[in-house]
Amino acid sequence: MRRIMFTYFTSDPSSKALCSPMLLSTFSHFSLFHMAANMYVLWSFSSSIVSLLGCEQFIAVYLSAGVISTFVSYVAKMATGRFEPSLGASGAIMTVLAAVCTKMPEAKLAIIFLPMFTFTAGSALKAIIAFDTAGLALGWRLFDHAAHLGGALFGMWYVTYGHELIWKNREPLVKAWHEMRTKNTGKGGGGRSN
Repeated sequence: MRRIMFTYFTSDPSSKALCSPMLLSTFSHFSLFHMAANMYVLWSFSSSIVSLLGCEQFIAVYLSAGVISTFVSYVAKMATGRFEPSLGASGAIMTVLAAVCTKMPEAKLAIIFLPMFTFTAGSALKAIIAFDTAGLALGWRLFDHAAHLGGALFGMWYVTYGHELIWKNREPLVKAWHEMRTKNTGKGGGGRSN
């Protein structure tokens, strides 16, 4: 079982980098339509998520979300015996959507082809989670429901707790790094002078 899992996570059994396929799957799509739909959702929610998190934190959360949602997808596929590739792009997009919907539950949303019907972001998030939970439980293969759920749950967790636990606690490390670089640059360690 361990050998199967290892080869499932990596394309090269001798490779020790288990996260690189999960990170690269963050940029993978099933079809041109899949990519267009994901990019539309990302574009629609990008200004909100960047204003909530800032550029650096958004990139860190997005890449982490791709790895986490792909991992959740792999675990679900291993549990059900379905050995198919996982596409982490949708999971990362779901993280963005869930984070914005969690922080702004009263925001009004609409579907692109049905702009006359509006609903709250909180209702949309509940519906998406219910749909993906049903899809996972019933074995639907329309979407990667496990990746969607993993991404949505990570997005909800991150904006509720993760920002305080992870991002704010990195400040002492960043300050120490900048002080070390400034000190080395001041002593001539940053460059050569003749």
